[in-house]
Amino acid sequence: MKVFSLINFSFAKWMGLCLLFSFGSFAWSQSEDFVEPTKIVKIKMQDGVEISAAIFIPEGGGKYPTLFAASPYRFDNNYAPAIPMYLWRETGPVAWYLKQGYAYVHMDVRGSGRSGGEYHFLDRKEQRDLYEVIEWIAKQTWSNGKVGGIGQSYYAMTQWFMATQNPPHLSCIAPYDGLIDLYRSSAFSGGIPGEFWHVWYSSIMRPIHQYPAHGPSRSLPWDLSNETRKHTTYDAFWKERAAAESLDKIKVPVYSIGLWTKADLHLNGNITGYQRTNSQKKLLVLGASTLYNAVADFSSIGFHEKFLLPYYDWCLKGKTSSYNAEPNVRYFVGGADEFKSSDVWPPKNIEYKPFFFRKAQTGSITSLNDGGLDQSGPDEGSTLFEYPNAGWRVGVVGFGPDGRVDPSRRIMTFTSTPLQSDLEIAGPIKLVLYASSTNKDTDFVVKIYDQFPQSEEDRKKQINPNSRVITKGWLKASHREIDASKSTEYNLWYTHTNPKAIEPNKVTKFEIAVMPTAYQFKKGNRIRIDLSNGDSGLTEYGFFQHEYTPNKLGKDTIMHNNEFPSQILLPVVK
Repeated sequence: MKVFSLINFSFAKWMGLCLLFSFGSFAWSQSEDFVEPTKIVKIKMQDGVEISAAIFIPEGGGKYPTLFAASPYRFDNNYAPAIPMYLWRETGPVAWYLKQGYAYVHMDVRGSGRSGGEYHFLDRKEQRDLYEVIEWIAKQTWSNGKVGGIGQSYYAMTQWFMATQNPPHLSCIAPYDGLIDLYRSSAFSGGIPGEFWHVWYSSIMRPIHQYPAHGPSRSLPWDLSNETRKHTTYDAFWKERAAAESLDKIKVPVYSIGLWTKADLHLNGNITGYQRTNSQKKLLVLGASTLYNAVADFSSIGFHEKFLLPYYDWCLKGKTSSYNAEPNVRYFVGGADEFKSSDVWPPKNIEYKPFFFRKAQTGSITSLNDGGLDQSGPDEGSTLFEYPNAGWRVGVVGFGPDGRVDPSRRIMTFTSTPLQSDLEIAGPIKLVLYASSTNKDTDFVVKIYDQFPQSEEDRKKQINPNSRVITKGWLKASHREIDASKSTEYNLWYTHTNPKAIEPNKVTKFEIAVMPTAYQFKKGNRIRIDLSNGDSGLTEYGFFQHEYTPNKLGKDTIMHNNEFPSQILLPVVK
């Protein structure tokens, strides 16, 4: 049997406890080898376009509940193995589900793979196709009339749209790692233009259509990259493609599964989707350590045995299963390497505590300012940030004396003293920043780190300490307007509809949403805030970086005094 080693020790440790494996020795079994479709069909839509789907039916005849997966990644590419280098292999173990008594339908969305029409990236026609195919499935002789959504990433995004339309024969969805708002989730994080959709379309979508594992080559003439650059605010183009606009319409059960380490893309979709859906719902937030681990987990049989099969058995077969006994919310706590449960998200046992920016240097890190972070209050200082920095190389990173990439060396940092005891946080995070700029607009990119102790020898060499990114936040100054109808005090939602320039050299208050997380900082470690106006492909996996454009020339001043007390508000567990 082939296996995937689960790189994230924390998740492996928890699964080992559940399944009586020793720590670190547990490995997911790989998805079974490719299974040929029972048949490939063309399904005519109301407008005459034919949608292609691969149909998989268990042996032996009968009527079965159906798992429905829809994406533009074309089912012809399922001939490629389900391994992390193929990030689009996000269907889950099809052959294994057939053995569990489920039919499986894998659809190429409009304009992709073998389907007719032109691909327009989750537009209303693509959404309507989902409704029509679900109803077509329910009429087939092999169907018991119940359909459930399945899949990761794009497959999860289409599930949200399946459910917002409420086709009569859709019984449940289980969006794993799936956003609900394309604009806010990396296309324009906090209003800052990002690289993800450009890289995705040019480096993944177009190549896998031109050079598929099986079947005919196809081109994608529509230019998503150009469309993205034309629509810089949350206009009708993005609103049409945002499931977030209609989540309250969902009636079927929802099992929303997210990952803390996908804060750049999908995380907020799974959490906000859970919060805004009015149907029966549960939330599970896992801790896969990388983008690639998330794909490996979803490809594995072990993952589906533990989490999704009990859910589908309950929703689609009417069985009482382990899913019924699960708490409403389960979330992984990084650092503590354990799962916790709650009735709601965020959990009720939290208290927001401010950590104030300070001028005083900590001597624990080499950065542009080495500022402090303290609960006692601000000082009477300010910090000047001039950009671009001459030492930047690939984005806003430099290199340390040991030759390694150093994302903190040439930006601003604000670091606490060593913690006197463990400190656990769980929930959304808000940074209140008072700042001025020589420009009419500027960008803020925020990262929260767990900074580990360092040897005196390395500190003398100015080698920066090891640290771990916990979560991130972004805001373009002109996009600071908050949508009060969709926000709470600490969970912010921006309008992104009417950008407003800032007055140069005038101090302005910015409330910056930092993506939610759950993490335990250990005694002796430090909490660090990294603050800049950009990031780098060297640190953001090559997908999630934000463009550093030539107009970013100037100086920003971060205030931290009694009049303008810049501070990070952390949801500390009581």
